[in-house]
Amino acid sequence: MRGKILLAIFLLVPVLLSAQTYSSDNFQVTAPAVYPGGYSSSDTFKLTGVISQFAIGTSTITSFSLFPGFLYFPFVSTPTVTATAGAQQVALSWTAADASTGWSVGQYSVGQATVTGGPYTFTNVGNVLSSTPTGLTAGTPYYFVIRVLDALNNTIATSTEVSATPTAPASPPTGGGSSGGGGGGQVNYATGGINFSGRAYPRSTITVLKDAQVAATSIADAASNFYVSLSTLSAGNYFFSVYSEDNQGNRSSLVTFPVSVTAGVVTNVAGIFIAPTLAVDKSQVRKGDDIAIFGQTTAQAEVTIQVNSDEPYFAKTPSDANGVYLYNFDTAPLEYGDHSTKSKAAKGTEISSYSAAVPFVVGNTSIFAVLTKKKAPIRGDVNGDGRVNLVDFSISAYWYNRSSPSKNVDINGDGKVNLVDFSIMAFNWTG
Repeated sequence: MRGKILLAIFLLVPVLLSAQTYSSDNFQVTAPAVYPGGYSSSDTFKLTGVISQFAIGTSTITSFSLFPGFLYFPFVSTPTVTATAGAQQVALSWTAADASTGWSVGQYSVGQATVTGGPYTFTNVGNVLSSTPTGLTAGTPYYFVIRVLDALNNTIATSTEVSATPTAPASPPTGGGSSGGGGGGQVNYATGGINFSGRAYPRSTITVLKDAQVAATSIADAASNFYVSLSTLSAGNYFFSVYSEDNQGNRSSLVTFPVSVTAGVVTNVAGIFIAPTLAVDKSQVRKGDDIAIFGQTTAQAEVTIQVNSDEPYFAKTPSDANGVYLYNFDTAPLEYGDHSTKSKAAKGTEISSYSAAVPFVVGNTSIFAVLTKKKAPIRGDVNGDGRVNLVDFSISAYWYNRSSPSKNVDINGDGKVNLVDFSIMAFNWTG
């Protein structure tokens, strides 16, 4: 009976994620079919989808070991959440969760509470990146988290908490014209503010860019946490980016997101998790030798290293109290030719995005990597991340035909952003 149930489930589930034959002198597993996620059960058994397994390890007996490969490393980054208070409402937005290696994002769910830490009441909002809870009590702090759900509505990631306090609706004007210009000048309602918080590297410098211009810097504490506050910002829409530099002067990849500043309101942006820096000790490594993969991230985190090949290889290593990590990767399984590696960090329930990929070659000899000076900036690289892509295009589009653009946005230096600047950007496009 059990065999019939299993056969029926197999026939009803045509999705095939992976099929590969595993063998040794003692056993052979022929083309196992792996179905992503979900749970199947009856009175006599329960089958848990392999991709929902997070434990790291191997299955062993005296005659063989089974290494399940990438199925042990599903990946999804936690969103960065922005909360802006309004009249009896809070406008929420968040960055898209980066899901790969077995995960896919189905939708998001907004958790709401009036006590920090919950309990939260969750509402599924679909596969969107914003939501505005309304009908809130003015003057009461509200706390929010964003859950990332897969196609089967299983929670695969949860953001850090962000808070905001709704305001009361604006009072209607009462008339009385002759006393005119006095009154409300004591409070500046023309500007707003933003608070940024998250994780970087221990005692590292955090830089916040506003429309590709440095807006503020700060220093992370010994536990890697940082907090940056900007005030007196004119109401409007901006692109903000955050990056850090490690103890060797290597700059992290940018975390970039749009923020709408509301006059008289402070917006909170929480859950920023800056990706690790990464370097290798060899630009070319002799096949079978180790290549050292190292960098810096948040203190005492779990670092996942991915090495790209015909099949991706994964390894985990901890960072120390200074955020430094090191892994010596055995290149024996790799093919000759070009490869690359990247890393991500996890701390509690928070997961960073991947670092920028670093290339290396597997050959017959080893060549040690040489530290080189930073490359000259690319024309059109508005936000200074070494690439010309849609982020730069979006920032430039904001300044299109506006007065007094900054120098890095006005690419050809004629005092305006127009099609000439976009043409230069297109010529230097890196993607």
